[in-house]
Amino acid sequence: MTMDLAAKEVAASSPLVNTIVFSVFVAITLYVVYRASSRNRSTADYYAAGSAFTGRQNGIALSGDYLSAASFLGIAGAIAIQGYDGFLYSIGFGVAWLIDLLLIAELTRNTGRFTMGDVLSFRMRKRRVRAAAATSTLVISFFYMLAQMAGAGGLIALLLNIHGGFGQALVIGVVGLIMVLYVLVGGMKGTTWVQIIKASILILSVVLMTVFLFGKFGFSFSNLLSSAAENSPLGDKLLEPGAQYGKSDLTKLDFVSLSVALILGTAGLPHVLMRFYTVPNSQEARRSVVWATCCVLLFYLCTLVIGFGAAALVGADEIKAAPGGENSAAPLLALHIGGTLLLGIVAAVAFATILAVVAGLTMTASASFAHDVYANIFKRGKADPVDEVRVARITAVVVGIGAIVGGILANGQNIAFLVALAFAVAASANLSTLLYSLFWKRFNTTGTLWGIYGGLIACLVLVIFSPVLSGAPDSIFKGVDFHWFPLKNPGLVSIPFSFLCGFIGTLVGRTKADPRKQAEMEVRSLTGIGS
Repeated sequence: MTMDLAAKEVAASSPLVNTIVFSVFVAITLYVVYRASSRNRSTADYYAAGSAFTGRQNGIALSGDYLSAASFLGIAGAIAIQGYDGFLYSIGFGVAWLIDLLLIAELTRNTGRFTMGDVLSFRMRKRRVRAAAATSTLVISFFYMLAQMAGAGGLIALLLNIHGGFGQALVIGVVGLIMVLYVLVGGMKGTTWVQIIKASILILSVVLMTVFLFGKFGFSFSNLLSSAAENSPLGDKLLEPGAQYGKSDLTKLDFVSLSVALILGTAGLPHVLMRFYTVPNSQEARRSVVWATCCVLLFYLCTLVIGFGAAALVGADEIKAAPGGENSAAPLLALHIGGTLLLGIVAAVAFATILAVVAGLTMTASASFAHDVYANIFKRGKADPVDEVRVARITAVVVGIGAIVGGILANGQNIAFLVALAFAVAASANLSTLLYSLFWKRFNTTGTLWGIYGGLIACLVLVIFSPVLSGAPDSIFKGVDFHWFPLKNPGLVSIPFSFLCGFIGTLVGRTKADPRKQAEMEVRSLTGIGS
């Protein structure tokens, strides 16, 4: 019965309208990207948009980079199904933004030039550290892309009523090709304008949906929560902690691990940190943080209303039965309250979110390989700018193909959960080395390499042998069980292990820290002189 109801809801939507709205968005953004590409004349233009954006523009683009498909589709679905425990994703992402970027963003922007490798290698042996930084950037970008591409598959399944695995895989491939085109044509300038357009439309859409939902329930949040609880299989437990993470001591520990990864992961996300290089000075970087923080907090408050609104008006059973599962909560809510046209608009916004974020990730991964590996390792800092940009574009194509394959494999997973894994990898690989580099005078090259590789390897090993891949009903590989690590998110173990590796590596390393370079880095990070 529930499956029939879900099928009727999907049939009520118009694939033609959804496709037209999405195509219009793609056409407009591709035109913007093409216009922006005409001013890409140097590596600084391609990697950092010539540092020509204002704090307001970059702040909106930052929020666009940060507010991914996990934020829009995954969190709304998690709140609709799990209630209070689903909102913990919003809390984690929001607190992470406030804590990490206010502490680290300006310091890394003042120290580096294009990539995170610039910061980590500033006072270390550059070639080895840049190789490690590029490795972690590529791995983090891949994990983050999995979530976005999986979201694309679920959304297409819902909007175009495509149930077959081949059809969804084909659409994921098309989405991947479009985002690679953004990067190849527009570079950072084009990608930034796509982020600005996408963030503006996304925030406007969630605000309008929130206002409409409040109006439907008499502008009473209590009425909304009561209706959500009445329409949920969990009942009043939907509004209480523990629906998802309070079932046992193990799930409580998994929640702690998830929280640690979410709160600490933002500071290690290379695609977010790289965006601060698109502004001309540290003052504009601070303005970027203020604008982005306002946009991010407004959005996450709206997800609370949208999630419980989906629970009240759509229902958990219908959401789970629809193509895309939990990720279909927001689109189904749009269909319920605004019909086919609103669904098409929300679909376009969701697609825009996926395309823009994946384009930003591809831009970061390709820039890291071209700038850190090709230009500074292979060419020892003497690469021709034209060749460097060409390598970046080739890397974008390779990364895009990897994202498409990974997205097909991860299709059907809750994308908020997949992004949490990316945050765990980011915090495990990068956070310890960034903090040690900025604030510990004795930190040296050995400590940097041990911290990056130790945290990265530990995180990947624990994910491989966790219920994420096998041994659970919602594992990626069903029917097999090779897991021995009990937690779904490894952050509680891998993040402290990274700090420990960096500390021990510094003590046993033969290379000593350069006090002159450390003093220069300290002054530069705090003042912006020389950046």
